[in-house]
Amino acid sequence: MAAMARDPEQALAHGCWVKLIGGASNQDLAAIEDLAGIHALAGVHCIDVAADPAVVAATRRGLAWAEAHGAARPWLMVSLSDGLDPHFRKAWFDSQRCPPSCPRPCERVCPALAIDGRGVVVERCYGCGRCLPACPLGLIEERSQVLEPAAVGALLVQLAPDAVELHTRPGRLDAFSERVLQLAASGVALRRVAVSAGLEGGATAEGLAAELWQRFRLLRGAGFRPLWQLDGRPMSGDVGAGTAHAAVGLLARLAPLAPPGPLQLAGGTNAHTLAVLGRSGVGPRAAGVAFGGVARRQLQPLLLEAQAEGRRLLDLPRLWPRALEIAGALVGPWLARDVVGP
Repeated sequence: MAAMARDPEQALAHGCWVKLIGGASNQDLAAIEDLAGIHALAGVHCIDVAADPAVVAATRRGLAWAEAHGAARPWLMVSLSDGLDPHFRKAWFDSQRCPPSCPRPCERVCPALAIDGRGVVVERCYGCGRCLPACPLGLIEERSQVLEPAAVGALLVQLAPDAVELHTRPGRLDAFSERVLQLAASGVALRRVAVSAGLEGGATAEGLAAELWQRFRLLRGAGFRPLWQLDGRPMSGDVGAGTAHAAVGLLARLAPLAPPGPLQLAGGTNAHTLAVLGRSGVGPRAAGVAFGGVARRQLQPLLLEAQAEGRRLLDLPRLWPRALEIAGALVGPWLARDVVGP
């Protein structure tokens, strides 16, 4: 299956698809370049990043490095939203308002190391929101990063991605329809349009399935092929083993109801997800997995070591093989998976 796993569409068909989530609002260019290179060499089929020219350029530099080391080039996906979404926000606060005696719990809980004595390091923040309840004085606020409709078409032409992910929520069908029209009007040939959704706001599996069927008809009417990203517990895969149950549980509830198209796990996914999936009885319905926070967090010490030297991790032979081993241990079991057979 190693050769088959190199092709993204075949990987989706055989249940061994793996995507790296760079973060829909993550603009840490040095880290993104290194993460893209390492995970492409580890064999992922898609790298999903912010719809930002600088971020996409950094991703492509990482992919070029991986190709030079023998990797197959994965799809480049960019993320958009049809409205307010936690994936498309940044934390912000005025550090001058912080009491000198504050123990800075916000800094301790930030997985991206995006908070320092001056406030939020904007390019590193990817909107996980863990700092918001941590502040004892409630000084931290969130600022939306949703792209304006008029900017979508020209930006897609500039970025020329292989695929797009649309984050959506129940009740936003009109806004989703507008985004689909913008994708079609751009003229960019997309391999897939991924739809990321979960059970936010008290939605039921039946209600979410009905919403996805509506989006399926819109996408197919515009000539796009859907990929359904089931966001079990957003941005929490690095929190602990228990989060692995969220995405698998959503798959179990939604699989009998979902419209045609591959179902991919996300939201809380980590090294425990595959074992949880194996015990669930719905393993054959999973086309693959996306890893976000856990993939970024486990390479963070090596990324920081390289950045302290002012160099790319990819250019340090004493570091990048270790990073590749760590990334391979996470994605390798999924790459070896085959739920269809030869």
